[in-house]
Amino acid sequence: MSKNSIAYRRVLLKLSGEAFMGNANFGIDPQVMSRMAQEIQELVSWEVQLGLVIGGGNIFRGAGLTNIERVPADTMGMLATVMNGLAFQDALKKCDIKAHVLSAIPMNTVCEAYTQRQALSYLTKGHVVIFVAGTGNPYFTTDTAASLRAIEIKADLMIKATKVDGVYSADPQIDPTAQHFSHLTYNDVIHRKLAVMDTTAVVLCRDNNMPLRVINMGKNGALSRAIKGIDEGTLIEEKVNE
Repeated sequence: MSKNSIAYRRVLLKLSGEAFMGNANFGIDPQVMSRMAQEIQELVSWEVQLGLVIGGGNIFRGAGLTNIERVPADTMGMLATVMNGLAFQDALKKCDIKAHVLSAIPMNTVCEAYTQRQALSYLTKGHVVIFVAGTGNPYFTTDTAASLRAIEIKADLMIKATKVDGVYSADPQIDPTAQHFSHLTYNDVIHRKLAVMDTTAVVLCRDNNMPLRVINMGKNGALSRAIKGIDEGTLIEEKVNE
């Protein structure tokens, strides 16, 4: 692969925790994680600088709990992302990829604390950086954390991996007439209330001109095509070319 064929040199990839479950209802499927690590290995071989933000929904999701207050529930969810980050770091290392877990909540005996300076240092060395524990604050989703980290590391592109191939006007698994969008503006997403990311995350991208591409991570080759700049899934940016 020629370096000149890569459209984006530094990328922030947002993965949902549910992506690690495979066909199970909970936890981590080692085969799914291994496949994802192999896809990351290909990008690293192209000298793409890659940061990852991983959700924790496969282990714990506090949004639906009524017997635990919001702050401790959100903290539990952030800790679940740490578990996923450590597991994926192990999967990457088995592919001979140098990877570091940086946590927004300091826990020095488990992983490194996040700083922008350390993250940029690792990225410039070609190491994969896994950002965990969200923003370190309750009331913020991992989507918002992904937008924030993408901006902080000066990524060329943020990619959100989902179970569908882009953004639709409705859930295509429920509504077969749902319209697929190949390009949208940030304001399109906000005004149409499209289920892409929470509004805070979208506004962060908009106000900092961070392009966002939504792809189906389960689709073979989707991630590599997005990195090459091929029209894959849905691209969300400030202006849509007419």
